[in-house]
Amino acid sequence: MAHLALDRALPASWIDKVFQAHRQRQYPRELLFSSVVELMLLVTLGLRPSLHAAARKMDQQLPVSLAALYAKVQRTEPAVLRALVQGSAERLAPLVGCLPERQSLPGWQLRVLDGNHLPASQKRLGPLRGFRGAALPGHTMVVYDPDSALVCDIVACEDAYESEHTGAAALTERAQPRQVWIGDRHFCNQTLMQALAARDAGFIVREQTNHPRVQQYGPWSESVSIETGQVREQSIESSPSRGGQPWCWRRIEIALLAPTEAGDQTIVLWSNLPAEIDAVTIARLYRKRWRIEGMFGRLESVLHSEIKTLGHPRAALLGFAVAVLAYNVLALLKQLIEHAHRQSHPQLEVSTYHLAVDIASDYGPMLRMLPPEHWPRADDNPHQLVDRLLLLASRMSARQLATSKRKPKTAQAKGYVDAATARSHVSTARVLKQAAGKRP
Repeated sequence: MAHLALDRALPASWIDKVFQAHRQRQYPRELLFSSVVELMLLVTLGLRPSLHAAARKMDQQLPVSLAALYAKVQRTEPAVLRALVQGSAERLAPLVGCLPERQSLPGWQLRVLDGNHLPASQKRLGPLRGFRGAALPGHTMVVYDPDSALVCDIVACEDAYESEHTGAAALTERAQPRQVWIGDRHFCNQTLMQALAARDAGFIVREQTNHPRVQQYGPWSESVSIETGQVREQSIESSPSRGGQPWCWRRIEIALLAPTEAGDQTIVLWSNLPAEIDAVTIARLYRKRWRIEGMFGRLESVLHSEIKTLGHPRAALLGFAVAVLAYNVLALLKQLIEHAHRQSHPQLEVSTYHLAVDIASDYGPMLRMLPPEHWPRADDNPHQLVDRLLLLASRMSARQLATSKRKPKTAQAKGYVDAATARSHVSTARVLKQAAGKRP
């Protein structure tokens, strides 16, 4: 299943065509860009511990030296990464469309926008070795579709200090009518919101303290109860800006039953959606923004998206982009397995972690045991390919791939302790022995 999905999403010939169409200074001579993506994919899936180990393993097939490979990786242009993610999502979208449609807002497409900063890398580059602080390789702006569970677009930023608004502006240029863009308070920016409105796209953005200036507030509507609190709304208007047009949007306030982790008692949203979409629906749609946070967590824990040995910004961003490509494939397989077992297990929720572990344990042996001419190939017809994938998915054990549900952890404040207490240690065996002797 994994090989069929990868063959559909990332065929080598298509990757090389994307590279040729979007490259600026790079060129393929002996090492194809598809080979670089294949090596990085082995690392992100956990089949190889590092890019160096992956290259050493295919030493007989690698036409260049390791130094040339690293030079190729460190010169990968951000435009190529963006084109790969866009094109791969478009290639997988017809397969998702063959499954039962899931629309959070009928007639509209959801797009969740957020940024992801890569953690500090190891200081293997010469100019970084004498630096005592953290070396940040960059960040990415990501667009996520919560209904299809696919990452639709990314913008890779080499400069870790570059404003996220710059990348967000590039992403919103592809906004289309009947799309709803959802973002946190960092994107409550008048330029971004007006750019979306100018393209007839909707937005739901959380209000920030220094929000764009409002000229006039309308009266509040009556409060409506929902599962998380009370919702009410009002209209807001602005004064005409220099060279711009005034706007009239909606302001939705949610009085929460329980405060957020940051202690906020209320959440205020801005939106330009039409009046037929009520405030309750907008409040519930904003809750889907947290799905992108879960996606980032799975990228870090399930896939190796943060390769700390790659200190060069373009190399680190390539690793993250390839992890996004692999995540889209896992998201498709997850939906296929859930759909194949829907009658026998109606509440089945496949664990992305166990799915990735299953693939990592079996994918490598399959490639070693089967000659390339016997590897399965994806059908060009999406419906035939989905039928084939569903047949394979029906043979899998739903119990082995199901998520393990647990109760949510209760937050407990640890409080302040002095340095001597923080550095102290105990014998685990003695503590357990002492605890076993105590009566409840």
